[in-house]
Amino acid sequence: MTQKPKVKTDSIFYRLFQELPSIFFELIGNAPETANIYQFASVEVKQTALRIDGVFLPIQDQQVPIYFVEVQFQPDTEIYWCLVSEISLYLRQNRRKNPWRGVVIYPRRDIDIGEKEDFIEFFHS
Repeated sequence: MTQKPKVKTDSIFYRLFQELPSIFFELIGNAPETANIYQFASVEVKQTALRIDGVFLPIQDQQVPIYFVEVQFQPDTEIYWCLVSEISLYLRQNRRKNPWRGVVIYPRRDIDIGEKEDFIEFFHS
């Protein structure tokens, strides 16, 4: 399932990490042996159509937050995965300089069964 990159610089690093994966872990300050528990691959991420329920955009370049709104009336364990993906893609495509906030509106707290562990930094910020 590996796919070789097309950019020349990327292909140099692809070959380097493929042949000497320990060098990556040394580069980030980990023991070279850490590479023994990993498999290196170049993966393609396919983009699907994503739709944000609502976005409140500041008027006239004011430096106030952008608010991304999702209205969720059914239990969904992947709601935060989807929301963070949608927001990230929007910010990448639109290059707004504003801070941002994600808001999920539930009819009741017990509907929120989304997995939060991988996004705890977002909740604390």
